[in-house]
Amino acid sequence: MVKTRAKSSATRQRIVETAEKLFYAEGFRAVGIDRIIAEAGVAKMSLYNHFPSKDDLILAALKFRAGKFDAMLENWMEQHAEAGMGRLEAFFAALKSWFESPGFRGSMFINVPAELADPQHEGSKFSARHNRQFRAMQEQLIAEAAGAKAAKATAPAIALLVEGAVVSVVMEQSSKAADVARDAALALLAKFKK
Repeated sequence: MVKTRAKSSATRQRIVETAEKLFYAEGFRAVGIDRIIAEAGVAKMSLYNHFPSKDDLILAALKFRAGKFDAMLENWMEQHAEAGMGRLEAFFAALKSWFESPGFRGSMFINVPAELADPQHEGSKFSARHNRQFRAMQEQLIAEAAGAKAAKATAPAIALLVEGAVVSVVMEQSSKAADVARDAALALLAKFKK
């Protein structure tokens, strides 16, 4: 029985990882269930035993992506902080590392509203929550660097700089937007301190 559950769990994970990779690279609507089944090497019944609908699979892939993204960003931030950067600067350096990573195609969470086009879809709701958490993390980093008052006043604008940088990198195919966003955020904080 334990062996069967472990096999089932491994199959589920393979399906989720395959779906996340394909959805990120090509989009939710462009990738069909048959393609995921073929690339994951599972039977159609196995997929439907784990995910009754494609929407269920989309949500699972988004949750997997969130954990993967959060861990990746934290790892890069730690590396940059160990190199002597403050945590806010390390955050922008981590963004640049992400932008320069192989296969970068923007934020899966920013792409969701356009791709799913339904704010009531569970994937849309999850992406909105992840975005709020990402903004809260940025506000915490700003507060650590410049104080709570500065964070409250500047965090919404800095979040827009970050999101704009993510979109610009995809459009321009250049990671320079990370530097522009960092410089603008630091300038905004400097003005606030005066």
